[in-house]
Amino acid sequence: MVWLNKVKQWGQWLGLYLWLISGTVILTINASWLYWLNATSQKLGAVVNLSLGRLMQNYYQLLAYLNFPWVSRLKMTDFTDSAAALGHFADVKQLFMLTYAVFIVTSVVCYYFWRDLKKSRQLWRLILPMQAALWVPPVVVAMMAVNFDQFFVFFHRVLFRNSDWLFDPLVDRIILVLPDTFFLQCFVLAFIIIEWAFAYLLSVGKTALD
Repeated sequence: MVWLNKVKQWGQWLGLYLWLISGTVILTINASWLYWLNATSQKLGAVVNLSLGRLMQNYYQLLAYLNFPWVSRLKMTDFTDSAAALGHFADVKQLFMLTYAVFIVTSVVCYYFWRDLKKSRQLWRLILPMQAALWVPPVVVAMMAVNFDQFFVFFHRVLFRNSDWLFDPLVDRIILVLPDTFFLQCFVLAFIIIEWAFAYLLSVGKTALD
């Protein structure tokens, strides 16, 4: 049953990568401190005649809708959105739920995978996969740096089946307080987190050889 062991091993490594990616996404999308920094430095509240505290209240309402399955309706105190915008946020919510589901399932896979590696003293096997993975974020960052706008559009076209993400600021004022610079910083934060995770696991593998 050599092929079955191969399939199991591939599944374990895939589970580890998906766990790292989904965990990174979860940490990034819930980095409300990053939005607060943008709202403060760019005075985003003033753009829509709201105080900083009021703007953050609306942002937390948006995060609650996107994060919690039991919040079935998006309702922000100071923003009313078009049908297209509500449809887009519903699509984003589905992606959030998928991310959480992947993280939960792969957490189980990673737990047993890690336990087996540690028990058999094979944590050194992390070295090559993590060395290879370390090159991926810099390559993506380089592509993003060339033309972030084009990268951002491509990113949305891959993830979404429609063009509802193209908000009209005259109708959907929420887009005025969600600037491109904030999303750029979210991408950068995600790359930093996952690059650190790859480097940490690489160090674990190397330490196992000592």
